[in-house]
Amino acid sequence: MSIFKEIIEGRMPADKVYEDDDIIAIKDIAPKAPVHILIITKKDYSSLHDIPDEELGIIKDIAKVAKTLAEKFSIQEGYRLITNVGPDSGQEIKHLHFHLIGGKKLGSMA
Repeated sequence: MSIFKEIIEGRMPADKVYEDDDIIAIKDIAPKAPVHILIITKKDYSSLHDIPDEELGIIKDIAKVAKTLAEKFSIQEGYRLITNVGPDSGQEIKHLHFHLIGGKKLGSMA
C-alpha cells in the first residue's frame, strides 16, 4: 500500500488543503518552492498512463482543483502542474499525483 493510500484512508497524517469524493490535495513534506502541493487521485491509478480511456475525465477534475488551489495560494500568475510517469521520469510513488508548484520564479525546465 502506498503512503498516499494511507493518507486517503486517514491512517497517515497530512496537511490537507483540499478534498472531495475523487481527489485529495496535501502540502508536500519536502517542498521545492514556497507552494508545493500534491494533488492525488483517490482511485488507485499507478500513473497517468494507466488511466483507462473512459476514466480520463479525472484529468479535467485535477485541472479544476489545480486552478482553485492556485488562486487560494495566490500563485495564479505563474505555476507548474507536473506528473511523472514511471521510473525513468523520477516517479517515486506508484499512485497518480500531480505537483502544483509556485510562489517563486521557477526558471527553465531544461
